[in-house]
Amino acid sequence: MKKTILAALLMPVLAVPAYAASNVTLYGVVDTGLGYEQWKGSDLKGGAEKQRRFGLYDQGWMGNRWGLMGSEDLGDGLKANFMLESGFDLSDGTARQNRLFGRQATLGLSGESWGRVDLGRQTTVTSLYVAGVASPFGGNGYQYGVGAAFDSANTVRYDNMVAYQSPEFSGFQFGAGYSFNTNGKQNWNRSSLPGNAINSDEANVKAVTVAMRYSNGPLKAALSFDQARYGSAREQGGSLVAAENGNVSAWNLAASYKFSFATLHAAFGQSRNGYIGGSLQTEQFGPGLHKDLKVNTYALGVTVPTGKAGSVLASWTMADPRSTPRSTDDAKTQHVFSAGYLHNLSKRTNLYAIGSYARNIGYYSDLKSTVATVGVTHRF
Repeated sequence: MKKTILAALLMPVLAVPAYAASNVTLYGVVDTGLGYEQWKGSDLKGGAEKQRRFGLYDQGWMGNRWGLMGSEDLGDGLKANFMLESGFDLSDGTARQNRLFGRQATLGLSGESWGRVDLGRQTTVTSLYVAGVASPFGGNGYQYGVGAAFDSANTVRYDNMVAYQSPEFSGFQFGAGYSFNTNGKQNWNRSSLPGNAINSDEANVKAVTVAMRYSNGPLKAALSFDQARYGSAREQGGSLVAAENGNVSAWNLAASYKFSFATLHAAFGQSRNGYIGGSLQTEQFGPGLHKDLKVNTYALGVTVPTGKAGSVLASWTMADPRSTPRSTDDAKTQHVFSAGYLHNLSKRTNLYAIGSYARNIGYYSDLKSTVATVGVTHRF
């Protein structure tokens, strides 16, 4: 009798793993090194004509992060998936993105036949599909990555986003996402309340991201379009105030081809009425809505393997302002020249050395930047 009672009491406890069985992985990237950085020019912010620093240089190759991701097999090819990822600064241990899980916080479902849907804060499909094809540096590095000119591919993350990615069909994959407010909590629509001349829902910056990629042997290609819609209200000091409204858009086309001796990269894009994300070229205007701004962007790059463990990288990016607000009609074309070397010590650890030079940053006629860094990256 006692054994029967004990078995009955333990049965719910023993049954828990059957309901909670899932695959959970702790992962992360740790990246740091030494670096030198110099900004020079009469247009430098803060009034100084020259500023420089030498010391620890975090995230020279990849962004520091730790995260948890997992999935549960629901049967018939259906899975539940989650991902929680936090960025941090290795030099002082502080969190990046000003949030606990600022890099990603999503929950979703996936199916073998129809693809996957994820909900929460996440990276746009443009950033996922374009960056690695357009440049040998991908989205890595503030100055030498593709994001120096292609702001919409510069690891843009949106809050409140629903994103879909299809399975691969004959080398093609499609992705699309919609954010109800790209940054912060979604505002309520209070237009029906008395005294609310400004609709709080219009303070939401809604955005669409759409991209397609193709991979077939040595050839890779990606095409993307992004648009952010700004309403006629914005937050200021905890209150809503009238603001300029309009749409910011960007599209990109990128391709790479792997020859026996090297991989070549190329990309072209255009942004209108502002910037989807932050980048080196936004030093003058800042991200967001800037009407009458039109910029063409270009990138060329090469990856040359050197033996079994190393590779040499080189790239050039250009941001050419075709039209600008009246106060900046004398804007100059921004150029960035970068080169680096990667050496794999193992599958999870590599050394890197990178140098980069930029001129006419943010279209300032006399603003230059030089970056040189050596470091180590470890993935766990």
